[in-house]
Amino acid sequence: MPASPVDAEANRDEPPRRLTPTAFIRAARGPRNQVARDRPVASFTEQEVWAAGQTVGTTVVILGGAECRFTCAMCDLWRNTTRSATPPGAVPEQISHAVTAAAAPAAGRLADGPPRWIKLYNGSNFFDPRAVPPADLPTIADLVSPFARVIVENHPRLTTAAIPRFRDQCRGRLELALGLECIHPDILPKLNKQMTLADFASACRQLHAWGIDTRAFVLLGLPWLPPAEAVDWCLRGVQFAWEQGVRHVSVVPTRPGNGLLDQLGHEGLFVAPTAAAVEALAAAVFTATLHTARTPAGDPQLVTVDLWDWPRLTGHCGSCRDQRLARLAAMNQSQGLLLPVSLSCGCPS
Repeated sequence: MPASPVDAEANRDEPPRRLTPTAFIRAARGPRNQVARDRPVASFTEQEVWAAGQTVGTTVVILGGAECRFTCAMCDLWRNTTRSATPPGAVPEQISHAVTAAAAPAAGRLADGPPRWIKLYNGSNFFDPRAVPPADLPTIADLVSPFARVIVENHPRLTTAAIPRFRDQCRGRLELALGLECIHPDILPKLNKQMTLADFASACRQLHAWGIDTRAFVLLGLPWLPPAEAVDWCLRGVQFAWEQGVRHVSVVPTRPGNGLLDQLGHEGLFVAPTAAAVEALAAAVFTATLHTARTPAGDPQLVTVDLWDWPRLTGHCGSCRDQRLARLAAMNQSQGLLLPVSLSCGCPS
């Protein structure tokens, strides 16, 4: 069955009449992508690190649906969302398609067998009723019942009673991914996350009390921050997340392309992190003794550097790109520092 558009008008936002922070961010945007009702934006399998030297096959499903209500300054996930609410039944259809594809004999299989974990990332908040209709949650729980761990994204301020209800419906362990982004006292408010560090800490405490694991996203490279300070502030964010009992911190290099960051780049207020900056952060975080050994649930605390956009970064070339990527991936897996790649190409490292 061919994919059907959810929202035919969702190609471009209307120019705002009042430039509130949210409207200002949206005014800088380009066009959206067309989103299908019955197919995910993307789905694939990956090896997820769950302890030093140990990985687990994980199905990743990028869901299409309603846009996040918070409109963060650095976010580009709105490109694959709609301005209208997600139709009932759409998310289960997308998950069903992805799970079926991952279970096929020739697709989604990894060295250790079929995927055992699943990530449902929707460019919004899983427990926002506009993004995922509450009536669909029991069906979604049934669809993900073969998986030992179910990971979804959510804003700390949307820590509601819907979360433990969904936990009870899932057979696997539930984990919530929370966007911390940074702890810089001046920059966090400018990101328009509409969240404080106290909000983040409170959400972690409540989720852990409910027996739900947490992970956090922390940005490397921030608008309004000198590049020389990027690694230090990122490390501070990682440590803060660990102090809240977060199981897995994912460091994400901030990427341009969402409109506002490109404008700030032209004004000299944002510099995207380079390959060398990512390596410097990895070297720092894998040699630092910042974190405690275990989460409140007894799991090891982890940090990984997000490498999805490695090819887009500047500062590497065809001669060194793959070698440097392989080193970073190995550091993620081992949770330890490896010797740098010897470069003869002249790229900074």
